[in-house]
Amino acid sequence: MTSLDDLAGVGVDRRGGFARHGFTGVDLELRAWFTAEARRRGLGVETDRNGNVWAWWGEPGEGAVVTGSHLDSVPGGGAFDGPLGVVAALNAVDLLRGRGFAPAKPLAVVVFVEEEGGRFGSACLGSRLLTGSIAPEEALALKDPDGNALAEAVRACGVDPGGLGRDEEALRRIGTFVELHVEQGRGLVDLGAPVGVASSILAHGRWRFRFRGEGNHAGATPMADRRDPMLAAAATVLAARTAATGGARATVGRLLPVPGGTNVIAAAVDLWLDARAHDTARTRAVVHTVTEAATRAARDEGCTVEVTEESYGDTVHFDPALRDDLAATLGGVPALPTGAGHDAGVLAAHTRTAMLFVRNPTGVSHAPEEFAEPADCAAGTEALADVLAHLAR
Repeated sequence: MTSLDDLAGVGVDRRGGFARHGFTGVDLELRAWFTAEARRRGLGVETDRNGNVWAWWGEPGEGAVVTGSHLDSVPGGGAFDGPLGVVAALNAVDLLRGRGFAPAKPLAVVVFVEEEGGRFGSACLGSRLLTGSIAPEEALALKDPDGNALAEAVRACGVDPGGLGRDEEALRRIGTFVELHVEQGRGLVDLGAPVGVASSILAHGRWRFRFRGEGNHAGATPMADRRDPMLAAAATVLAARTAATGGARATVGRLLPVPGGTNVIAAAVDLWLDARAHDTARTRAVVHTVTEAATRAARDEGCTVEVTEESYGDTVHFDPALRDDLAATLGGVPALPTGAGHDAGVLAAHTRTAMLFVRNPTGVSHAPEEFAEPADCAAGTEALADVLAHLAR
């Protein structure tokens, strides 16, 4: 059996947790690990035109049952978000073989690249490219915080940037996709259940606010003479908290002053807003409210602001028939929504898709405290094996 402990030394973040980002040296190390684990099981491994890695049990073909997740992380992320789904998928293959099961349909384990968007700022990049949810020219224009272009990053990892884009062959192969994931919340804790199925994903997106003012000396510039974009950015952070009502969520988790000196009034500040709600209208209403507040604050400080939408996904309602079928297969496990985005949510518009959640006793995710008990991880793996056997028989 494969263990999450196998990855414990890969991409350790000096700030705590892990920093595992797509199309980096750490990504290559993770790909090599997955490839070795898959080949040890006799699975055929291939990388698609968008950098996603597939491991096939038997010959690839259309109408396949596909499972898997991602191996990348947010900066300072936990050990379970993404890797649990990959490790559980590999171990589910072992369980099925131990039962003497032979799939009647093609079966694959996939690792999607750059799901978190931790490097290039666009979440679910691998699955969005595969499905055509993001245009290749838009993706190729992305740059990481150090100014490195996506085109060069993918080329360095052996992927042809000219081949990025919607992959009709890969899409035809996916008959049903089931992603297992640690729960990012306390729903299963409150329900007293180790495993559940997903019902929906909140509408969500990311927006960059770029405030421009006038850089100057922190000691030589009187307060009344300043055009300080940091003040407008600070007002926007507070506006995000105020705008998130009625179950909506609004978060500013990243703020970048330029040039970023302690004794320097910033010339510009970039701020990223993550907004989520139960539907598109509510999500965009939150963003509109925050944008209006940012515009007023910038004007009051003698600054300007430019707002750019970097990614967006509408509310996802997973196939109810498939959801209910899997819940019944697993003995009536509960169904619950999630506020977190997933590759399964991207694929849901193109094929039958479902998700399994494993209980997280801390309720914490995207942080080192993220956790799942070994017994619950084992229960999730058993559940995934049962689901794959049900779908691939």
